[in-house]
Amino acid sequence: MATYLDSILAWHRERAERDDRPVEALLDRAREMPAGRSFETTLRAAAGVASGVAVIAEIKRRSPSKGELVPDLVAVPLARAYERGGAACLSILTDGVHFGGSSIDLMEARAATSLPVLRKDFTVWEGDVADARLMGADAVLLIVAALDQPRLVDLLAVTRELDLDGLVECHDEAEVERALEAGATMVGVNQRDLTTFEVDAGRAERLAKVLPDPVLKVAESGIDGPDACRRLADVGFSAVLVGEHLVRSDDPVASLRSLIEA
Repeated sequence: MATYLDSILAWHRERAERDDRPVEALLDRAREMPAGRSFETTLRAAAGVASGVAVIAEIKRRSPSKGELVPDLVAVPLARAYERGGAACLSILTDGVHFGGSSIDLMEARAATSLPVLRKDFTVWEGDVADARLMGADAVLLIVAALDQPRLVDLLAVTRELDLDGLVECHDEAEVERALEAGATMVGVNQRDLTTFEVDAGRAERLAKVLPDPVLKVAESGIDGPDACRRLADVGFSAVLVGEHLVRSDDPVASLRSLIEA
């Protein structure tokens, strides 16, 4: 059965195949970028002082399953509100076709705050990693379900070579095993089912049991308030990535603080 992820990935892979930019030239440009902000180190530090969980606050306008969330969202003021609310890091969608994001959102939001930024997109080749570095991102998302094992290993290595951190996203036990074998030190557990796009609130709790303590555990999707944060902290998650709950909030500063203080 085809999933939302299948169709999105097909689009990104086709785009990558049409991209005729020389990979080495892209990587060379990315290597010349100034030092970034350490996403993982910042997140670990924030998790260490938080009473509950550290928050990666996301900027996105729409989703494939729910359609338009906040079509008139402006990235800079929202990013500044997230910083005031105590977000440890930002996550910014740069996929325009499926999520209404852009590289401009990332560049402008990062310039307007002091927070490290995750480029939230569908990384399928080395050029995606280089582009992330060139637009100023401090971390990239690597989705295990989107990559075979050799590609996952290679892209994680390129990520580190370019002074980026990799958030390696998993959906089940087999994917967690693959992430750990690839050397992931920061693992995201996406609670959204890839077939139905419904949230499975028990997924994070189940997978937390197979993630070793040295790994930074990040829960993603379906986090809709302080109760969810408390539940995730109780099973061992140090951080949460929250999008829809915050972008739809009338007061993102207060909403963020309530998550952090849960």
